[in-house]
Amino acid sequence: MSAEHGIYTIDTGFHRPRFDAAYLMVEEGRAAFIDCGTNHSVPRMLEALAAQGLGPGDVDWLVLTHVHLDHAGGAGALMRELPRARLLVHPRGAPHMIDPSRLIAGATAVYGEAEMARSYGTILPVAAERVVEAPDGHEFALAGRPLRCIDTPGHARHHLCLWDARSRSWFTGDTFGLSYREFDTAQGAIAIPTSSPVQFEPEALKASIRRLLDASPTAMYPTHYGRVEEAERLADGLFVLVDGMVEAVRHAATAGDDAHARLVEALRTLYLGHLRAHGVALPTAEVLEVLGVDIELNAQGLLVWWQRTASA
Repeated sequence: MSAEHGIYTIDTGFHRPRFDAAYLMVEEGRAAFIDCGTNHSVPRMLEALAAQGLGPGDVDWLVLTHVHLDHAGGAGALMRELPRARLLVHPRGAPHMIDPSRLIAGATAVYGEAEMARSYGTILPVAAERVVEAPDGHEFALAGRPLRCIDTPGHARHHLCLWDARSRSWFTGDTFGLSYREFDTAQGAIAIPTSSPVQFEPEALKASIRRLLDASPTAMYPTHYGRVEEAERLADGLFVLVDGMVEAVRHAATAGDDAHARLVEALRTLYLGHLRAHGVALPTAEVLEVLGVDIELNAQGLLVWWQRTASA
């Protein structure tokens, strides 16, 4: 767990090490969590708090970038441990935190019942009076530390990013892509877009990334995984890959049967080429092992977007 400007990175333990992060922000003895992983992550969140000499009553906020379960699945369980905290979430996500039944059904359709039970457990609701909706431009504070949310669709329509003026940093959820430490090279970090089902919109995603860049951030804190700098350079790569992904799904979806398999192979080729150009020297099998889940979900999300666009 590392810290800068009172910001601590927590490995939630979901899926594999250094895959899924939550963040703890500490200011004047008060705390906020940004994203929280799954139900299984709750002990790690509380341990991170204790490591800073704080207890559950010292937490004022749990901020969710969006309500996908690797970011928010443990929110209900964690809120039951935090007596003074309020949950802040995009207006489109708030109903799913208060009544998670549709969220559970949607995730089950993607992952299946067995995987839902294994990875996420029982998703608990959050009391409506503890939920605060954060529309575009919503401002609040942690012990006087100014924070601001903006609406960032593209990965999901219920996605927000959190601006911390103190560190000049964004907590980006999935809007600024995936940046795994295994792919760091002498050139720095690298980021790959995530288009998981079911609300991917490529042009909206690129517009959201441009909004993040407008603030001239010092650093980004994506959920997958950890603090990164050089936002302009990373964004350039994200734009190239988003366009490449759109081209890949267009070809895969119009070339006959088994579009999913063709798209998975096209994404493997696209991402491998991008990583090799960045100097990533890991064996291909290891690269594909790191990206395996993401490639599968990206293919699903791209095909849902293509089918929706084609039928419009």
